[in-house]
Amino acid sequence: MKPANARLAALGTTIFTVMSALAAEHDAINLGQGFPDTDGPEDLLDEAARALREGPNQYPPMPGLPELRAAVAAHDRRFYDLPATPAQVVVTCGATEAIAACLMALLDPGDEIVLIEPLYDTYLPMVRALGAIPRLVRLDPPDWALPRAALAAAFGPRTKAILLNSPMNPTGKLFTRAELEFVAELLARHDAYAICDEVYEHIVFDGLRHIPLMTLPGMAERTLRIGSAGKTFSMTGWKVGYVTAPAALAPIVAKAHQNLTFATAPNLQRAVALGLAKDAAYFAGLAAALQGKRDRLAGGLAALGMDVLACHGSYFVTADFRPLGFAGDDVAFCRHITETARVTAVPVTAFYDGADPPRTYARFAFCKQDAVLDEAVARLARRFKPGQ
Repeated sequence: MKPANARLAALGTTIFTVMSALAAEHDAINLGQGFPDTDGPEDLLDEAARALREGPNQYPPMPGLPELRAAVAAHDRRFYDLPATPAQVVVTCGATEAIAACLMALLDPGDEIVLIEPLYDTYLPMVRALGAIPRLVRLDPPDWALPRAALAAAFGPRTKAILLNSPMNPTGKLFTRAELEFVAELLARHDAYAICDEVYEHIVFDGLRHIPLMTLPGMAERTLRIGSAGKTFSMTGWKVGYVTAPAALAPIVAKAHQNLTFATAPNLQRAVALGLAKDAAYFAGLAAALQGKRDRLAGGLAALGMDVLACHGSYFVTADFRPLGFAGDDVAFCRHITETARVTAVPVTAFYDGADPPRTYARFAFCKQDAVLDEAVARLARRFKPGQ
Protein backbone atom coordinates (compact mmCIF):
# COMPACT_ATOMS: atom_id res chain seq x y z
CA MET A 1 0.00 0.00 0.00
CA LYS A 2 1.08 3.59 -0.60
CA PRO A 3 2.34 5.35 2.52
CA ALA A 4 0.28 7.90 4.42
CA ASN A 5 1.30 11.53 4.84
CA ALA A 6 4.99 11.32 5.70
CA ARG A 7 5.09 14.46 7.86
CA LEU A 8 2.20 13.34 10.07
CA ALA A 9 3.35 9.72 10.17
CA ALA A 10 6.75 10.87 11.44
CA LEU A 11 5.25 12.75 14.39
CA GLY A 12 5.70 10.96 17.68
CA THR A 13 3.21 10.72 20.50
CA THR A 14 3.20 14.04 22.35
CA ILE A 15 4.93 14.25 25.70
CA PHE A 16 1.61 15.31 27.24
CA THR A 17 -0.03 12.07 26.16
CA VAL A 18 2.95 10.03 27.34
CA MET A 19 3.16 11.68 30.75
CA SER A 20 -0.61 11.66 31.29
CA ALA A 21 -0.71 7.93 30.55
CA LEU A 22 2.16 7.40 32.99
CA ALA A 23 0.34 9.52 35.59
CA ALA A 24 -2.78 7.38 35.22
CA GLU A 25 -0.72 4.20 35.49
CA HIS A 26 0.79 5.31 38.80
CA ASP A 27 -2.24 7.18 40.16
CA ALA A 28 -0.16 10.35 40.19
CA ILE A 29 -1.21 13.95 40.63
CA ASN A 30 -0.95 15.25 37.07
CA LEU A 31 0.67 18.69 37.04
CA GLY A 32 1.79 18.08 33.48
CA GLN A 33 -1.22 19.15 31.43
CA GLY A 34 -2.45 22.73 31.73
CA PHE A 35 -6.13 22.58 32.51
CA PRO A 36 -8.02 23.59 35.67
CA ASP A 37 -9.57 20.87 37.80
CA THR A 38 -12.70 22.94 38.50
CA ASP A 39 -15.10 24.51 36.05
CA GLY A 40 -15.48 28.22 35.42
CA PRO A 41 -18.31 30.67 36.09
CA GLU A 42 -21.75 29.22 36.86
CA ASP A 43 -23.56 31.84 34.81
CA LEU A 44 -21.71 30.73 31.70
CA LEU A 45 -22.62 27.11 32.38
CA ASP A 46 -26.25 28.13 32.83
CA GLU A 47 -26.21 30.16 29.61
CA ALA A 48 -24.66 27.31 27.64
CA ALA A 49 -27.29 24.89 28.96
CA ARG A 50 -30.14 27.33 28.27
CA ALA A 51 -28.93 27.97 24.73
CA LEU A 52 -28.54 24.26 24.12
CA ARG A 53 -32.13 23.60 25.20
CA GLU A 54 -33.65 26.59 23.44
CA GLY A 55 -31.65 26.14 20.23
CA PRO A 56 -31.22 26.39 17.41
CA ASN A 57 -28.58 23.67 17.38
CA GLN A 58 -27.86 23.81 13.67
CA TYR A 59 -24.86 25.27 11.87
CA PRO A 60 -24.19 28.79 13.11
CA PRO A 61 -22.73 31.40 10.75
CA MET A 62 -19.33 30.16 9.59
CA PRO A 63 -17.23 33.06 11.00
CA GLY A 64 -19.09 32.98 14.31
CA LEU A 65 -22.32 34.15 15.89
CA PRO A 66 -22.79 37.90 15.45
CA GLU A 67 -23.15 38.40 19.22
CA LEU A 68 -19.81 36.69 19.94
CA ARG A 69 -17.95 38.50 17.18
CA ALA A 70 -19.32 41.77 18.55
CA ALA A 71 -18.35 40.74 22.09
CA VAL A 72 -14.76 39.97 21.03
CA ALA A 73 -14.44 43.33 19.26
CA ALA A 74 -15.90 45.13 22.30
CA HIS A 75 -13.50 43.24 24.58
CA ASP A 76 -10.53 44.31 22.44
CA ARG A 77 -11.64 47.94 22.59
CA ARG A 78 -12.33 47.83 26.33
CA PHE A 79 -9.04 46.27 27.43
CA TYR A 80 -6.59 47.46 24.77
CA ASP A 81 -8.25 50.38 22.96
CA LEU A 82 -8.09 48.42 19.72
CA PRO A 83 -10.54 49.78 17.12
CA ALA A 84 -11.58 46.31 15.96
CA THR A 85 -14.95 45.66 14.33
CA PRO A 86 -16.99 42.43 14.43
CA ALA A 87 -16.12 41.89 10.77
CA GLN A 88 -12.48 41.49 11.81
CA VAL A 89 -13.27 38.60 14.18
CA VAL A 90 -13.36 34.91 13.29
CA VAL A 91 -14.55 32.37 15.88
CA THR A 92 -12.74 29.02 15.84
CA CYS A 93 -12.79 25.63 17.54
CA GLY A 94 -10.27 26.61 20.15
CA ALA A 95 -7.06 28.56 19.87
CA THR A 96 -5.28 25.59 18.30
CA GLU A 97 -7.56 25.82 15.30
CA ALA A 98 -7.14 29.59 15.33
CA ILE A 99 -3.36 29.14 15.06
CA ALA A 100 -3.80 26.68 12.20
CA ALA A 101 -6.20 28.99 10.36
CA CYS A 102 -3.85 31.97 10.72
CA LEU A 103 -0.89 29.96 9.48
CA MET A 104 -2.93 28.72 6.53
CA ALA A 105 -4.06 32.27 5.76
CA LEU A 106 -0.50 33.58 5.57
CA LEU A 107 1.94 30.87 4.56
CA ASP A 108 2.68 29.46 1.14
CA PRO A 109 5.12 26.58 0.62
CA GLY A 110 8.66 27.89 0.90
CA ASP A 111 7.76 30.91 3.04
CA GLU A 112 9.80 31.36 6.20
CA ILE A 113 8.32 31.97 9.64
CA VAL A 114 10.19 32.89 12.81
CA LEU A 115 9.39 30.80 15.89
CA ILE A 116 10.68 31.27 19.42
CA GLU A 117 11.85 28.32 21.51
CA PRO A 118 10.73 26.94 23.87
CA LEU A 119 7.44 26.69 22.00
CA TYR A 120 4.00 25.14 22.18
CA ASP A 121 4.16 21.69 20.64
CA THR A 122 1.70 22.19 17.76
CA TYR A 123 3.46 25.17 16.15
CA LEU A 124 6.18 23.31 14.27
CA PRO A 125 4.03 20.43 12.93
CA MET A 126 1.52 22.94 11.56
CA VAL A 127 4.22 25.04 9.90
CA ARG A 128 5.90 22.02 8.35
CA ALA A 129 2.59 20.54 7.17
CA LEU A 130 2.05 23.73 5.17
CA GLY A 131 5.45 23.38 3.52
CA ALA A 132 6.79 26.51 5.20
CA ILE A 133 10.27 26.83 6.69
CA PRO A 134 10.66 27.52 10.44
CA ARG A 135 13.46 29.76 11.63
CA LEU A 136 14.01 29.08 15.32
CA VAL A 137 15.24 31.61 17.87
CA ARG A 138 16.00 30.34 21.35
CA LEU A 139 15.30 31.89 24.74
CA ASP A 140 17.53 30.61 27.53
CA PRO A 141 16.75 30.12 31.20
CA PRO A 142 16.72 31.43 33.80
CA ASP A 143 15.59 34.87 32.58
CA TRP A 144 14.28 33.96 29.09
CA ALA A 145 15.55 37.28 27.69
CA LEU A 146 14.90 37.99 24.02
CA PRO A 147 18.20 37.57 22.08
CA ARG A 148 17.86 40.54 19.77
CA ALA A 149 20.79 39.81 17.49
CA ALA A 150 19.64 36.24 16.93
CA LEU A 151 16.08 37.37 16.30
CA ALA A 152 17.19 39.97 13.76
CA ALA A 153 19.36 37.36 12.02
CA ALA A 154 16.36 35.00 11.70
CA PHE A 155 14.53 37.52 9.52
CA GLY A 156 15.30 37.64 5.82
CA PRO A 157 13.81 38.31 2.38
CA ARG A 158 11.62 35.18 2.54
CA THR A 159 10.23 35.87 6.03
CA LYS A 160 6.44 35.99 5.92
CA ALA A 161 5.65 36.09 9.64
CA ILE A 162 6.61 35.55 13.25
CA LEU A 163 4.55 33.45 15.66
CA LEU A 164 4.72 35.13 19.06
CA ASN A 165 3.32 33.66 22.30
CA SER A 166 2.87 36.09 25.19
CA PRO A 167 2.24 35.35 28.01
CA MET A 168 4.42 32.42 27.05
CA ASN A 169 3.98 28.70 27.55
CA PRO A 170 6.04 27.07 29.06
CA THR A 171 8.24 29.88 30.40
CA GLY A 172 5.64 32.18 31.98
CA LYS A 173 7.42 35.05 30.22
CA LEU A 174 5.53 38.26 29.49
CA PHE A 175 7.17 40.14 26.63
CA THR A 176 8.00 43.71 27.57
CA ARG A 177 7.09 46.78 25.57
CA ALA A 178 10.74 47.24 24.62
CA GLU A 179 10.93 43.67 23.31
CA LEU A 180 7.67 44.10 21.39
CA GLU A 181 8.93 47.35 19.89
CA PHE A 182 12.01 45.50 18.65
CA VAL A 183 9.79 42.82 17.08
CA ALA A 184 7.60 45.51 15.51
CA GLU A 185 10.60 47.22 13.96
CA LEU A 186 11.71 43.92 12.38
CA LEU A 187 8.22 43.28 11.01
CA ALA A 188 8.06 46.72 9.42
CA ARG A 189 11.58 46.44 7.99
CA HIS A 190 10.89 43.04 6.42
CA ASP A 191 7.23 43.65 5.51
CA ALA A 192 6.13 40.64 7.58
CA TYR A 193 3.14 39.66 9.71
CA ALA A 194 2.74 38.53 13.30
CA ILE A 195 0.52 35.73 14.56
CA CYS A 196 0.11 36.44 18.27
CA ASP A 197 -0.96 33.57 20.52
CA GLU A 198 -2.34 35.52 23.49
CA VAL A 199 -4.50 32.85 25.12
CA TYR A 200 -3.21 33.74 28.61
CA GLU A 201 -3.88 37.46 28.13
CA HIS A 202 -5.90 37.73 31.37
CA ILE A 203 -3.62 35.46 33.40
CA VAL A 204 -0.88 37.97 34.19
CA PHE A 205 0.71 38.49 37.60
CA ASP A 206 2.69 40.84 39.82
CA GLY A 207 0.90 44.01 38.77
CA LEU A 208 2.13 43.66 35.20
CA ARG A 209 -0.02 44.23 32.13
CA HIS A 210 -0.27 42.25 28.93
CA ILE A 211 0.52 44.39 25.88
CA PRO A 212 -0.79 43.04 22.57
CA LEU A 213 1.65 43.59 19.74
CA MET A 214 -1.36 44.77 17.72
CA THR A 215 -1.53 47.93 19.86
CA LEU A 216 1.91 49.19 18.79
CA PRO A 217 2.17 51.81 16.03
CA GLY A 218 1.84 50.29 12.57
CA MET A 219 1.09 46.82 13.86
CA ALA A 220 -2.73 46.74 13.56
CA GLU A 221 -2.48 45.95 9.85
CA ARG A 222 0.24 43.33 10.37
CA THR A 223 -1.05 41.37 13.38
CA LEU A 224 -3.47 38.49 13.84
CA ARG A 225 -4.38 38.24 17.53
CA ILE A 226 -5.63 34.96 19.05
CA GLY A 227 -7.65 34.61 22.25
CA SER A 228 -9.13 31.65 24.10
CA ALA A 229 -12.36 31.36 26.03
CA GLY A 230 -11.06 28.08 27.42
CA LYS A 231 -8.26 29.86 29.28
CA THR A 232 -10.14 33.06 30.13
CA PHE A 233 -13.13 31.22 31.61
CA SER A 234 -11.48 28.00 32.82
CA MET A 235 -13.48 25.86 30.38
CA THR A 236 -10.72 24.31 28.28
CA GLY A 237 -13.00 21.56 26.99
CA TRP A 238 -15.29 24.08 25.32
CA LYS A 239 -12.68 24.76 22.63
CA VAL A 240 -13.82 28.25 21.69
CA GLY A 241 -11.14 30.52 20.29
CA TYR A 242 -11.20 33.73 18.30
CA VAL A 243 -8.98 35.68 15.95
CA THR A 244 -8.93 39.46 15.57
CA ALA A 245 -7.31 40.18 12.20
CA PRO A 246 -6.75 43.11 9.86
CA ALA A 247 -9.79 43.73 7.67
CA ALA A 248 -7.95 42.47 4.58
CA LEU A 249 -6.89 39.21 6.26
CA ALA A 250 -9.98 38.25 8.29
CA PRO A 251 -11.83 36.84 5.23
CA ILE A 252 -8.80 34.67 4.40
CA VAL A 253 -8.63 33.37 7.99
CA ALA A 254 -12.35 32.63 7.66
CA LYS A 255 -11.72 30.64 4.47
CA ALA A 256 -9.17 28.52 6.32
CA HIS A 257 -11.63 28.03 9.20
CA GLN A 258 -14.31 27.06 6.69
CA ASN A 259 -12.11 24.25 5.42
CA LEU A 260 -10.97 23.09 8.85
CA THR A 261 -14.10 22.89 11.00
CA PHE A 262 -16.56 25.38 9.44
CA ALA A 263 -18.31 26.24 12.71
CA THR A 264 -18.15 26.17 16.50
CA ALA A 265 -20.93 24.99 18.85
CA PRO A 266 -23.54 27.79 18.92
CA ASN A 267 -24.58 27.38 22.57
CA LEU A 268 -20.97 27.73 23.71
CA GLN A 269 -20.54 30.81 21.55
CA ARG A 270 -23.53 32.43 23.27
CA ALA A 271 -22.11 31.65 26.69
CA VAL A 272 -18.69 33.06 25.78
CA ALA A 273 -20.30 36.27 24.51
CA LEU A 274 -21.88 36.63 27.97
CA GLY A 275 -18.52 35.99 29.62
CA LEU A 276 -16.60 38.58 27.62
CA ALA A 277 -19.06 41.22 28.80
CA LYS A 278 -18.25 40.55 32.46
CA ASP A 279 -17.02 43.47 34.50
CA ALA A 280 -13.34 44.05 35.16
CA ALA A 281 -13.56 42.45 38.60
CA TYR A 282 -13.94 39.00 37.06
CA PHE A 283 -10.77 39.27 34.98
CA ALA A 284 -8.78 40.76 37.87
CA GLY A 285 -10.08 38.00 40.15
CA LEU A 286 -8.99 35.31 37.72
CA ALA A 287 -5.43 36.64 37.69
CA ALA A 288 -5.35 37.10 41.46
CA ALA A 289 -6.58 33.57 42.14
CA LEU A 290 -4.03 32.02 39.81
CA GLN A 291 -1.24 34.20 41.18
CA GLY A 292 -2.03 32.76 44.58
CA LYS A 293 -1.78 29.24 43.18
CA ARG A 294 1.48 30.10 41.46
CA ASP A 295 2.92 31.34 44.73
CA ARG A 296 1.64 28.28 46.59
CA LEU A 297 3.26 25.77 44.25
CA ALA A 298 6.40 27.80 43.58
CA GLY A 299 6.93 28.26 47.30
CA GLY A 300 6.52 24.55 47.91
CA LEU A 301 8.97 23.59 45.16
CA ALA A 302 11.48 26.16 46.41
CA ALA A 303 11.19 24.78 49.95
CA LEU A 304 12.22 21.40 48.58
CA GLY A 305 15.36 23.02 47.18
CA MET A 306 14.45 23.52 43.54
CA ASP A 307 15.36 26.75 41.77
CA VAL A 308 11.99 28.09 40.62
CA LEU A 309 12.15 30.50 37.71
CA ALA A 310 10.10 33.69 37.53
CA CYS A 311 6.62 33.32 36.09
CA HIS A 312 4.65 36.44 35.14
CA GLY A 313 1.76 34.75 33.35
CA SER A 314 0.19 31.48 32.13
CA TYR A 315 -0.62 28.31 34.11
CA PHE A 316 2.96 27.11 34.59
CA VAL A 317 6.10 27.40 36.68
CA THR A 318 9.45 26.06 35.55
CA ALA A 319 11.87 24.63 38.10
CA ASP A 320 15.51 23.56 37.90
CA PHE A 321 15.76 20.25 39.73
CA ARG A 322 19.58 20.03 39.94
CA PRO A 323 19.69 21.17 43.59
CA LEU A 324 17.77 18.01 44.49
CA GLY A 325 20.79 15.95 43.47
CA PHE A 326 19.01 14.10 40.69
CA ALA A 327 21.60 12.98 38.16
CA GLY A 328 19.47 12.34 35.07
CA ASP A 329 17.94 14.67 32.48
CA ASP A 330 14.48 16.23 32.56
CA VAL A 331 12.76 13.29 30.86
CA ALA A 332 14.22 10.91 33.43
CA PHE A 333 13.33 13.28 36.26
CA CYS A 334 9.69 13.61 35.22
CA ARG A 335 9.37 9.86 34.82
CA HIS A 336 11.09 9.33 38.16
CA ILE A 337 8.82 11.61 40.18
CA THR A 338 5.75 10.11 38.51
CA GLU A 339 6.81 6.58 39.42
CA THR A 340 8.24 7.23 42.90
CA ALA A 341 6.44 10.32 44.24
CA ARG A 342 3.26 10.00 42.16
CA VAL A 343 3.51 13.58 40.89
CA THR A 344 3.74 14.32 37.18
CA ALA A 345 5.44 17.24 35.43
CA VAL A 346 6.55 17.81 31.84
CA PRO A 347 10.19 17.97 30.72
CA VAL A 348 11.01 21.34 29.20
CA THR A 349 13.04 19.72 26.40
CA ALA A 350 9.66 18.77 24.89
CA PHE A 351 9.26 22.43 23.94
CA TYR A 352 12.49 22.59 21.90
CA ASP A 353 13.31 21.35 18.41
CA GLY A 354 16.91 22.44 18.00
CA ALA A 355 20.04 20.75 19.31
CA ASP A 356 21.22 20.87 22.91
CA PRO A 357 18.18 22.24 24.74
CA PRO A 358 18.44 22.85 28.49
CA ARG A 359 17.89 19.48 30.18
CA THR A 360 17.47 20.22 33.87
CA TYR A 361 14.07 21.92 33.96
CA ALA A 362 10.54 20.64 34.53
CA ARG A 363 7.26 22.45 33.94
CA PHE A 364 4.56 22.22 36.62
CA ALA A 365 0.96 23.37 36.13
CA PHE A 366 -0.52 25.26 39.08
CA CYS A 367 -4.09 25.70 37.78
CA LYS A 368 -5.36 23.13 40.30
CA GLN A 369 -7.17 23.16 43.62
CA ASP A 370 -5.03 24.27 46.56
CA ALA A 371 -5.38 20.89 48.28
CA VAL A 372 -4.07 19.18 45.14
CA LEU A 373 -1.05 21.48 44.97
CA ASP A 374 -0.32 20.94 48.67
CA GLU A 375 -0.53 17.17 48.31
CA ALA A 376 1.78 17.26 45.30
CA VAL A 377 4.41 19.16 47.28
CA ALA A 378 3.98 16.79 50.23
CA ARG A 379 4.53 13.77 47.99
CA LEU A 380 7.66 15.30 46.50
CA ALA A 381 8.90 16.14 50.00
CA ARG A 382 8.50 12.51 51.06
CA ARG A 383 10.70 11.52 48.13
CA PHE A 384 13.38 14.20 48.32
CA LYS A 385 13.21 15.23 52.02
CA PRO A 386 11.94 12.08 53.72
CA GLY A 387 12.63 13.36 57.22
CA GLN A 388 10.72 16.62 56.72
